Amino acid sequence: MKTLPQISEAEFEIMKIVWKYAPISTKEITEKLLPITSWSPKTIQTLIKRLVTKGVLTYKKESRMFIYTPTVKESEYIGQESSSFLNRYYDGDITAMVSAYIESDKLSDSELDTLRALLSQKQEKGGK
Repeated sequence: MKTLPQISEAEFEIMKIVWKYAPISTKEITEKLLPITSWSPKTIQTLIKRLVTKGVLTYKKESRMFIYTPTVKESEYIGQESSSFLNRYYDGDITAMVSAYIESDKLSDSELDTLRALLSQKQEKGGK
């Protein structure tokens, strides 16, 4: 798997919109972010430009509009970030991470049930 560029929390907010609605124009991205952030349209445009420079967004110009599409799949990026988090804070040991969440009562009964079901499904498939 190729190493993807680091993106900031703010850039990630832009990417979530693009992943969900692509292809999408600058105006549409701005309209979706203004109600949920305190960013100005200029700030949003700057963040979009950074993402293009980093190579995670591409665009085409249609008359006077720029239409953006991601060059990176959301699952691919989240997978990389999850691995990075796991390696950085738990030395790559997912058992240590889950144990830490369980011991600090960070998981609800519903989440524990979901984890049990996932583990059971994986075991039934003979999964590795």
